[in-house]
Amino acid sequence: MLGSLDLTGRVAAVIGGTSGLGRAIALGLAAAGADVVASGRREELARSACAQIESLGRRSLVAAVDALDRHSVDALRGRILDHFGHIEVLVYAAGAMARKPTLEVTEAEWDAALDVNATGALRACQCFYEALSASRRGRVIHIVSLNSFVSLKGVAAYAAAKSALLSLTRSLAVEWATSGVNVNAIAPGVFRTDLNRKLLDETDRGRELLMRTPMQRFGCPEELVGAAVLLASDAASYITGQCLTVDGGYLASGVNT
Repeated sequence: MLGSLDLTGRVAAVIGGTSGLGRAIALGLAAAGADVVASGRREELARSACAQIESLGRRSLVAAVDALDRHSVDALRGRILDHFGHIEVLVYAAGAMARKPTLEVTEAEWDAALDVNATGALRACQCFYEALSASRRGRVIHIVSLNSFVSLKGVAAYAAAKSALLSLTRSLAVEWATSGVNVNAIAPGVFRTDLNRKLLDETDRGRELLMRTPMQRFGCPEELVGAAVLLASDAASYITGQCLTVDGGYLASGVNT
C-alpha cells in the first residue's frame, strides 16, 4: 500500500523557516496538512510566517529562535511541546554564506560558517530527538547544498560546512534507524530568492550557473516543497540517510553547449 503524503495531524518545526527557501517549505508543509512553527532570529518575520500558516487553516505560534544558542533551541522545543503536545518533523533550513577567497578567510569566519550551517543542525537534532523519537514517525530534513557535492569558487567555508551537514545526515540516519526517526537531506540547486536575485540576473557568475543548469532556468522556492512533503510523510517511511537533489539537472550535467 502506498504511503500517504497527507501530513494532517503532524507538527513540524522549521528552523530558518521565516524567509527564503525555509519559508517556502514551511508553507508547503502547512498546505499538506501539518501544523507548522516557522522560526528564525527576527520575531517580526516569525510573526508574519505564523499569520500566513494560520491563513491556510493550520495552527502555528510565533517563536523566534537563535540556532547558535542551545538554550534558545531548547526553549523553542519546549514551547512547541507545551502548545501542541507532540512534534513529528524537524526541518533545519538555517544557513549563511559569505563569498571570499580562501586565503583571506579567518579562523573566526570559518568557525562561524560551521556553526550556523552544520553545528546548528546538530544542536537542533539533539534538542528535538527525544520528542521526535517518541512519535515513532519522526522526520528530520536538513537543507544542504550543491556545495555538498561540487566546489564553487570563493565559498570554501560554506562548502565545508554543508558537506559536514550531509555527512551528519547520514550518520544520524544510521544511529537513529531503529528509534523511529528518519533523517534525510534536500540539496537545492540554484533558486532565485530576494537575497540572490541581483547576483543571478546581473553577474557573470549567475549567467554561468544558468548555463550549467540543463533546464536553462533557476528554480522557484515552491518547487522545493514536493521533496520536503515527501520526506516528511509516511510515503518516506523506508527512506533514511538519503539526499534528494532538486537542481534542474545541474549535478547530472556535463557540457551544455
